[in-house]
Amino acid sequence: MSSPPHVQTRRVFYIPGYDPIHPRRYRELYRKEGAAQAGISGYDIDLRPKTTTGPYGWHVTSTQDGAAVETDIEVLYWSDIVRDSMDGSIPATYLALLRTASVYIFTGALFRLMRLRKGPVIAALYPVLFLLVQLAIAVGLGWAVAATLQWLAGLAFPPANAPVAVVSALTGVIVAVLLLRWFKAKDAKFFAYYLMHDYSFSARYLGSNPEALEERIASFADTIADALNTDADEVLIVGHSSGAHLAVSILSDLLRTGRVPPDGPVLSFLSLGQVVPMVSFLPRATRLRADLAYLSTRPELTWVDVTAPGDGCAFALCDPVAVSGVAPADQRWPLILSAAFTQTLSPERWKELRWRFFRLHFQYLCAFDRPDHYDYFRITAGHLTLSARYHGKPASKSTITTPVNRYRSVA
Repeated sequence: MSSPPHVQTRRVFYIPGYDPIHPRRYRELYRKEGAAQAGISGYDIDLRPKTTTGPYGWHVTSTQDGAAVETDIEVLYWSDIVRDSMDGSIPATYLALLRTASVYIFTGALFRLMRLRKGPVIAALYPVLFLLVQLAIAVGLGWAVAATLQWLAGLAFPPANAPVAVVSALTGVIVAVLLLRWFKAKDAKFFAYYLMHDYSFSARYLGSNPEALEERIASFADTIADALNTDADEVLIVGHSSGAHLAVSILSDLLRTGRVPPDGPVLSFLSLGQVVPMVSFLPRATRLRADLAYLSTRPELTWVDVTAPGDGCAFALCDPVAVSGVAPADQRWPLILSAAFTQTLSPERWKELRWRFFRLHFQYLCAFDRPDHYDYFRITAGHLTLSARYHGKPASKSTITTPVNRYRSVA
């Protein structure tokens, strides 16, 4: 699309991953980290209440390299769908564990994903193993309590009778249940329940979208279509984590239905920390695979995919189109780039964050104390379009394009 490289006004639509939290967390994250990055990089950035109607958002005024830009950022949230999918009961979580593990093992997806990156596969196995460890500890402690009570009762009232055995067993069960509830209450530290529901969400439908999510995708597409008919210079879609594959489908729907005007704002797509293969490698992900193949050829937009090998929850430097086995001969997108955490974060900062895996998965939305080509706040609030910012930049030399997916059918 022919367009000026400089931006004075921009609309940004941020699509979060599987997140049950209110979108205000993203505003506060942007405010805090934007101020930190501005201080490091020497530009000005300021947040005010939103000026547009529609989803939750905020307005950003930024002056970078002498150019002032006005940006409206809106969060296309689906946290209500996420919350509805997270059955709060402990038995339901363990049933989801069995279902999810069965899907990824018996479809062969787990073993093929391991051929790409072991990090996100380990991240997927973590809630399975940790929940099983919790169950083993709870059952073991419950059994120990029951056995101890029965032994003590036998010493005091020989011989121990059936009622004593029943009471001891019930006490052991109560102890086990209370311990499982304690583990669940502490999940803000462990993330086992949260991650289990995350991976279960796609596995439950073998990679297809539930009806509620398809309806939300259609609603998001309508919202973006409205923005494409304004006088903004750029409309930028940012998809983080599993929000990236939602963005792929949203943009594909917009293009297929002719709702991207040729003389409208520049259309840009930035995918961050994507986990596309976790879905596209499942047998019924035909919709996603078709959208990946389609979007990868479109000249109406620029698609840049940023990941980092230091992010153990993302399929770092994996071309989501190619590894899914649906890359067409005329593929042009995405441009695969590395945020290179070990280089863009100082040794002190990297040492502080390297074992905080969940926090690192959100680093793309945060400040870097040694920024290179990737700066979230320059991209979302600066004066260059995504295309102009990365014009002529080659893809990462470590890009993985091996098509290892077993399921390659498209809708």
